[in-house]
Parts: sequence; structure tokens; C-alpha cells
Amino acid sequence: MMKKLLVLLSLCACNVFAAPVNINTADAKTISDSLSGIGQKKADAIIKYRTEKGPFKAAEDLTNVSGIGPKTVEKNKADILLQ
Repeated sequence: MMKKLLVLLSLCACNVFAAPVNINTADAKTISDSLSGIGQKKADAIIKYRTEKGPFKAAEDLTNVSGIGPKTVEKNKADILLQ
């Protein structure tokens, strides 16, 4: 039981200590790996949005991307870089 708990905790810790990611320059895989609640599909949408509309000026601008809401942005705010 203790061994399973340690494995579970170590898996969770990887996500908690993910490196911050620049959403204006990172590729979709890096974004999806670094941000909680952002899978490959949403990461692809972030890339598409910034390609069409230009760089994000604030983390909250991510809410303009389909499927990303304020709660997701708030949860990831400390890991979102803009420059």
C-alpha cells in the first residue's frame, strides 16, 4: 500500500513542478505537457489562435481560445509566461 502511495505521489508531483511555459513561443506539445487541463487539442487551438490573432498580451487572453475558461487560466497562471 505504501509503495502504491509513493508512486502516486511522485506522478502527481511531476505536474505540480512543471516548468513555466511561454504560450507565445512554445509548441503545442510543450504547452499541453506544461499546463494542467490543457490537452493536445486545446494546445493546438492555442497555436492556431496566436497564429491568426497574434501574441497573447495577458494570460487571461487564453479565454478567447475555444474550450479554455477562466478557471483553467487561473489554475495555470503561475506557469504561463508571455515573453
